Amino acid sequence: MLQALVQATTTPQEMAELAKGLLRKKIPELKLALEGKFEEHHRFLLGVATTPTPGSGRRSRLLEQRIQEKLKPYSMQLALLQEIPGVDWTLAAVIISELGVDMSVFGNVHSWLHGRGICPGNNESAGKRKSSRIPKGNVYLKTALVEAANAAAKAKGTYLRDKFYRLKARRGYKRAAVAVAHKILVAIYHMFSHQVCYPRIG
Repeated sequence: MLQALVQATTTPQEMAELAKGLLRKKIPELKLALEGKFEEHHRFLLGVATTPTPGSGRRSRLLEQRIQEKLKPYSMQLALLQEIPGVDWTLAAVIISELGVDMSVFGNVHSWLHGRGICPGNNESAGKRKSSRIPKGNVYLKTALVEAANAAAKAKGTYLRDKFYRLKARRGYKRAAVAVAHKILVAIYHMFSHQVCYPRIG
């Protein structure tokens, strides 16, 4: 049945009839389960997962080639993102896949930042510091941006490195990393909105 799904040459009824053993008692349920949206992308991933390979290296290369192919229409945005200190090709690919490239649908930077989960808190009243937990958001995007922030902290002679160490001294490592990730996120919005390069601020 899995091979039939990959080849996309049979109907759900025909695939259900391929069942063997005890599964044949559930052919009506299988017919219903095999109906649905199963596109070329799903067939590719299933094919990679079910094809016997001598090691994980070939499978990884297939997936990497697929990602590169899908990112070809976004080559300009990939190049722009890699100008940001700490952002390499892999992180740029994650950012594009999780954010998209059209910023006009959000209206402004504040609307766009809402819900990303990268908003460092600064909740202080009458000299008392309260909870400043960051909100929930896209965990994959958050992980990629914090990883970029950690890498940017090692890029000598950059604004992001300077920002990280100034904040780290006052607020600690984790809050500094989130704050730098937020700076990167804001920069991405403006770069994609206006199609401009990352400003090299020393």
